[in-house]
Amino acid sequence: MSTTSQSSSRSTGIGFTGALFLVFLVLKLTGVITWSWWAVTAPLWGAFALFLIVIMFVAVVAFVTAVVKR
Repeated sequence: MSTTSQSSSRSTGIGFTGALFLVFLVLKLTGVITWSWWAVTAPLWGAFALFLIVIMFVAVVAFVTAVVKR
């Protein structure tokens, strides 16, 4: 007899960056830190910005490689 077991692993919750943002937000609103709002919200948009920087770097390297091969 064959038994099929399906295991699905699903993460629910806010995650590390969400928790870090909440910590920064509470510290900002209580006056413990005087950072700009850009710095407070950095955990929310920082990963996306890093991804864009990596993509741009790869594109520049590919372009330079194509020009050098000519």
